[in-house]
Amino acid sequence: MSGLPEAWGDGTRAVHAGDGPPVPGTPLRPSPVFAAPYHLGDLPPRANGADAYARTEHPTSRVFEDAVGELDGGRCLSFATGMAAVTAAVMALVSAGDRLVLPSDGYYTTRLLARDELERLGVRVEYVATLEIGEVAARGDLDGARMVFIETPSNPQLDVCDVAAVAAATRAAGALLAVDNTTATPLGQRPLALGADLTVGADTKALTGHSDLLLGHVSTTSDEVFDRLKGWRDHTGATPGAFDAWLGHRSMSTLDLRLARQAATAEAVTAVLAGHPAVTGVRWPWRSGDPSYALATRQMLRPNGVVSAELADEDAVSRFLAATRLWVAATSFGGVHSTVDRRAQWGGDAVPGGFLRFSCGIEDTADVVAELTTGLDAAA
Repeated sequence: MSGLPEAWGDGTRAVHAGDGPPVPGTPLRPSPVFAAPYHLGDLPPRANGADAYARTEHPTSRVFEDAVGELDGGRCLSFATGMAAVTAAVMALVSAGDRLVLPSDGYYTTRLLARDELERLGVRVEYVATLEIGEVAARGDLDGARMVFIETPSNPQLDVCDVAAVAAATRAAGALLAVDNTTATPLGQRPLALGADLTVGADTKALTGHSDLLLGHVSTTSDEVFDRLKGWRDHTGATPGAFDAWLGHRSMSTLDLRLARQAATAEAVTAVLAGHPAVTGVRWPWRSGDPSYALATRQMLRPNGVVSAELADEDAVSRFLAATRLWVAATSFGGVHSTVDRRAQWGGDAVPGGFLRFSCGIEDTADVVAELTTGLDAAA
C-alpha cells in the first residue's frame, strides 16, 4: 500500500489508491497480467515473495486490493463476486455450532446463504432487523455470538444502524463484527474506523459502478482474520480474474465524481417522490425527517444515489416504466445508468408489490427528474 495522506480529498484518494512509486518509462496504471502459472526457476514456490499460481497470488489482484484497502483503512482481499466475499467473511470465521447474527432485512441472498447452506452445516443463525440490532447490542444479548453481520444502510429499505455502538457490544461479547458496506462504499462510510473487524463490499455495484463486471472484497485490520480469509479463498478458488480486477481498479478512480452526481440527483429525486400523490414511503437516509437521518449524517461521510419508495401496485410500476426512457428496469444499483428495481418480483424481500429501489445514475439531474415526473404522472 502506498499510504495515502489522510489530508487528501476523496477524488485524489480514489485516483491514486494503490499507486506504487513512479518509475520512468512505466505506465501510470499497470496493465493486467494474464497468467495462471509463473516461472519457478530453481527456487521453491513463492520464494522471496515470487508469484507461483494465480489462484493464490496475482499481481493485478494485489494492485486492486491495495487500492481498496487504502480507502477502507485495512488489508483487502478481492473475490470473484460480492456474494463470494460475503461467504468468505462468514465461513472462514464461523464454525458448526457457532451463533451468527444476521440482518433480517438485509440483502436477501445473504439470508439464502444462511438458510440453505450455513444452517445445513450446523451454524446457529439468528435474524435481527437493522433498526433493532442496536437495542439487542445495548441489552447485552450478543453474549455467546461468534459473529454479528450487519448491513448499513440496509438493502433495499435503507435503514441505518450505529456501527460504533454495535462494534463496542460485539467486542465486549467476544464476537466479531462484519459490516456489509456495499451501499455506502468506502468513501461514504469506513466501518473499520468505527470499530468493525471486517468490512465487506459487493464491488459490482457503486465502487466500480459501470454495470459491466462482478467483483467483491473483504478488508480487515486483523492479521489473524486476514490469514483466515486468505486461506479460505486459496482453498475454495473464489479469486477474481485478472481483467476484472484491473477493470475494477480502473473504474473506481471515478468513484468520487460518480457519487457526487448520484447524490445530487438522489436529493432532487427524493423531493419529487415525496411531493407526488402516486408515491408513499420515500426513504433516503440523508433527507431531513427520514428515520435514519440523524444517525446517517453523524456516522457516514457522504450520501449516495440509492432511494426507495412505493407505488400503488405492480400495475402502477408498469405504467411508470412504460412512460419513461431514462429510468430502466434492472436489478443491482450504483451504476452510471438510472435504474429502478421492483424488489417483490425477486421473492426475497418482505416488501409490497409496488416497492421500488431507485438507483440514480450520472445522467444530467434535470433530465432524470423530468423523466421521473413523467413516469409518476403515468403511474397515477
